[in-house]
Amino acid sequence: MLNKIITSCKYVTDNSKSVKINEKNLDKFINQIKEIKLKHWLSFSPYNLLELPVNTIINFLLIYESINFSFWGNPKWKIDTPNGKEDGSIALLYDILKYVKDNGTIDFSNVTKDEFREMLKGNIEIPLFEERYNIIRNVSKVVNENMNGNFYEFIKDVTIDVELFNIIIKYFSNFKDERTYKGNTIYFYKLAQLLTSDILHIRELKENIKVDYSHLVGCADYKIPQVMRGLGILEYSNELTKMIDNKKEIEENSEYEVEIRANMLVVIDKIKEKLNNKVCSIDINDYIWGQGKNKNIEFKPYHLTRSINY
Repeated sequence: MLNKIITSCKYVTDNSKSVKINEKNLDKFINQIKEIKLKHWLSFSPYNLLELPVNTIINFLLIYESINFSFWGNPKWKIDTPNGKEDGSIALLYDILKYVKDNGTIDFSNVTKDEFREMLKGNIEIPLFEERYNIIRNVSKVVNENMNGNFYEFIKDVTIDVELFNIIIKYFSNFKDERTYKGNTIYFYKLAQLLTSDILHIRELKENIKVDYSHLVGCADYKIPQVMRGLGILEYSNELTKMIDNKKEIEENSEYEVEIRANMLVVIDKIKEKLNNKVCSIDINDYIWGQGKNKNIEFKPYHLTRSINY
């Protein structure tokens, strides 16, 4: 499946009308990259995550990444933590991790809707609450019924991204992330790739084992295209520009959404090729994502699509 992602995305790029890649600005960006050195985001151990046993961390990541999507809104969902207010994915990490620590379990199969609502209590109800609730219960059910209640034990002998990714998408239907573009199926699988990457990076860090995440393609979200647009690498048509800059919602599976996500992944693939394949796509992905905090880049709004995929 991983090999289908770039192939299908290149079809979109070849036919894209509203999103174009500026090759000159892409080359300029690549020339500015001397070396891509970064630490995986979980290595910073948000809310002392890395203090937990690796078994618990991996089982936690499965639950967390399953519902780590679509936080945008006005106002944005926020929670109170000992570190102050948090929003988005870090707020979700805090809430799920707190529940795991307080209750000593990663099994959410019997969590009631009221309990889940209380768990994620913030200034407003988190977007797609019902979808998150159904997913989190179903994921736990699959682990209990097919993996003897322990996802980590089920995958602990798998250290190659292709194998781990295939297990994830085989057992957990919520990770399906496909679109239709001009009659063709386009594959993204953002969260499945993110989970695969996070698991392998954590195991490499915590267990000091050799892992392979070189086949991952990249995580097509909303933040990385925003950075690429700020760098002048992605260019949008006038109509799409107006929609994004006026914060108009872009429909899931629309040509606009597919072209943004597909061109983003093709850019990462082009960077990998021009760096002579010396850097993995997922590391390029993470590097560009990290540029979202670069104050020297002039950012416009990111595209708004309500989806369980990102």
